[in-house]
Amino acid sequence: MPVSIPATAAQLKVLGHPVRLRLLAALAAGELCVCQLTALLDLATSTASEHLAELRAAGLVTERKEGRWVHYRLVDPAARPKWLDEVLAPLARDPQVAEDRRRLRALRAIPLEEFCRADRDLGRLGIVKPARRTPRSAAARRVTR
Repeated sequence: MPVSIPATAAQLKVLGHPVRLRLLAALAAGELCVCQLTALLDLATSTASEHLAELRAAGLVTERKEGRWVHYRLVDPAARPKWLDEVLAPLARDPQVAEDRRRLRALRAIPLEEFCRADRDLGRLGIVKPARRTPRSAAARRVTR
């Protein structure tokens, strides 16, 4: 994507969503299949695909199809914005990204065929998912103020 104000604005706008930042942080460690990404982020395939399509349209990721799998990776360093690595570097210290990296190591050790046979169920594969944090209700927030 050529350097221009509209292109840069589009790229920066795409970074404004936590899921897309987590996707970029995961892909910074290397190529991943959509099924690995959906399991990692605990998303529906359609939701992950929408976020990945936005990242691809902004010129930040590229896809490669192999059989029935679609793999994503960050665009080559020469083609990506110079500031992207500077945006991703501090994210490495984020607790969620650190947990994602830990789970990714376990995910990458499982062959894709086996992973898909387990229907992306991390528990069946011996990968522990952290408990979801539930946001406090509005009523609970008012009480604590």
